[in-house]
Amino acid sequence: MPVEAAAAPVIAIDGPSASGKGTISERVAAALGFHYLDSGALYRLVALAALRADIDLDDETALAALALDLDVQFGGGVIILSKQNVTDDIRSEICGMGASKVAALPGVRAALLARQQAFRKPPGLVAEGRDMGTVVFPDAQLKVFLTASAEVRAGRRYKQLKEKGIDANIRLLLQELRERDQRDSARSVAPLQKAVDARELDSTGLGIEEIVRQVLDWYRQKAAGSLGQ
Repeated sequence: MPVEAAAAPVIAIDGPSASGKGTISERVAAALGFHYLDSGALYRLVALAALRADIDLDDETALAALALDLDVQFGGGVIILSKQNVTDDIRSEICGMGASKVAALPGVRAALLARQQAFRKPPGLVAEGRDMGTVVFPDAQLKVFLTASAEVRAGRRYKQLKEKGIDANIRLLLQELRERDQRDSARSVAPLQKAVDARELDSTGLGIEEIVRQVLDWYRQKAAGSLGQ
């Protein structure tokens, strides 16, 4: 990694599914003029590519090879996989559940690690996921663990799906979220957990702008502290 890239500041925002990481991270990145990494999209892409290639989601060797060779392009809010726009496809519930399964495989995580770290470029990066602050960017200048109650997160996911015209059952969504939380927290490699030096932010009763403002305040405090040393 180039020296200037390694020196670029990172804000790592981790948390469970539907906690609002994506929306908050994008807005924080835009406010600071930083790059943005949606690490979950990479695992969703692996799951989607596997489903299209009829690869079993338990076949670690085949999935790791697939992850290494993903033909992916990000830009302008659009995700291209093998020359096809899959921006909406990877947001389906089947891809979300598939991502949780493939993310538990050490071979897949190892294959995607360097790809994720390559997003670190000047002037800085906002990276969101489940192990950004614990594994991928352990030296992040600011680490945030964003949470919300399972009921609130299920409600958010239900609203997102309905707005896209996708039929959904909120009770089923709540059950799936709880199952995914358990699977993500219990996996042996890079489990979902709060970094010891992360700041926890419960978004249950907060609006988007309040959360963004808090993260920006924390980052500016950190940056000011670094300059003062």
